[in-house]
Amino acid sequence: MPGTVTGPMVGRVRSAAVAGSFYPPSPGALAALVQDLMADAARLVRPDAAARTPSAPIPAGLLVPHAGLDYSGVVAAAGWSALASPTPVADGITSPLTVVILGTNHRAGWLDGIGIWDAGAWRTPLGDVLVNDRLARDAVDLGAPFVIDRDAHAAEHAIEVQLPLLQAVRPDATIVPLAVSAGTGIAAIDAGRRLGELLARLRSAGSGITLAVSTDMAHYPSAAASAEVTEALLHPIVALDPAALAAGEAAIRAARIPGLVCGMCGVEPSIVGLAALRAMGAVSATRLATATSADRGGPTDRTVGYLAVRFDA
Repeated sequence: MPGTVTGPMVGRVRSAAVAGSFYPPSPGALAALVQDLMADAARLVRPDAAARTPSAPIPAGLLVPHAGLDYSGVVAAAGWSALASPTPVADGITSPLTVVILGTNHRAGWLDGIGIWDAGAWRTPLGDVLVNDRLARDAVDLGAPFVIDRDAHAAEHAIEVQLPLLQAVRPDATIVPLAVSAGTGIAAIDAGRRLGELLARLRSAGSGITLAVSTDMAHYPSAAASAEVTEALLHPIVALDPAALAAGEAAIRAARIPGLVCGMCGVEPSIVGLAALRAMGAVSATRLATATSADRGGPTDRTVGYLAVRFDA
């Protein structure tokens, strides 16, 4: 298996938890699906977004959805395709890429903070993605709410489903996985700011680093309502305004939209991520693609919304 970790590191390898449910377990079938998603994504990206999106450098950040790849994968691919170019550092010089991924916490009920997987690798049917243990340690050194918690990642899909797409566009990339349960208030914004300041320093020194936020949008209103929720929350997202996003998502949950459980299931990593991106110097955001599960064959009366956004400094 290409990229497979062997030897002493094996005990720190996270095995795939949702292969066979969120994406195919077969390497061949998964590679074929990812190839199709990337091709479909090229057609899905909004023409106005393509015109505004810089060809280089690598973006400061991405926001991408995390449902099963059959449903959200084409929108996620529209985001990850932004990393397909080498990471420029100087003329004629490129840098290895590290993606710091802020994931929604669906399962680790005990987590009160930001749980970091700090070493080793994450395995998918396509091979292993190495963890940037040095950068992970730097994040841990930021102090609370950043803590080492590999158990928080054990059964979680929000980061895992991104990796086959990342492997397709940047098989050399390393990751820093963070499971986020930091709330939506001042403390979460402060944590994001401190993380962003760390990443800004490293980027300024020439390191190739991108911050990715893994989140779906509305659960589970009609397709029309889902699209309206995405449009409403898009405004604070592209404005890089974490406080406004928190307030907007809370207002949507309080609006009693039929079927709606949340306006954004990953609002917590999104708030941390927007605060981090502001500290990294991000000044612009481009919507790349939107969709709902109904667009991929799901029912129209019970949907999940998907959004991909690129952030640039």
